[in-house]
Amino acid sequence: MLKRLNQRIRPWLIRYFALPSDVILELPRITIIGQLHVYIENHQGMEAYSDTELTLRTKQGFIRITGSDFVLKMMVSEEILLEGTIKEVSFIAG
Repeated sequence: MLKRLNQRIRPWLIRYFALPSDVILELPRITIIGQLHVYIENHQGMEAYSDTELTLRTKQGFIRITGSDFVLKMMVSEEILLEGTIKEVSFIAG
């Protein structure tokens, strides 16, 4: 019951209070600058990291970033800045 009520309230909050949907729906926000940087907000932790792959957990599944020469420039509780040559960003349901 609480889950159904929550599903009804979220769209209303987004529409009437002009709140960002990524915050209310707990979605990740991904900013990509060319093929050089990826900045990810609102993730739930790192699953895998190497110099060619980064996998992050989210509420909806996983985000997988592939490429080469990866370096984590910044990592705080829910934000990561990845630098390197970005080839692909994909979402994996889970």
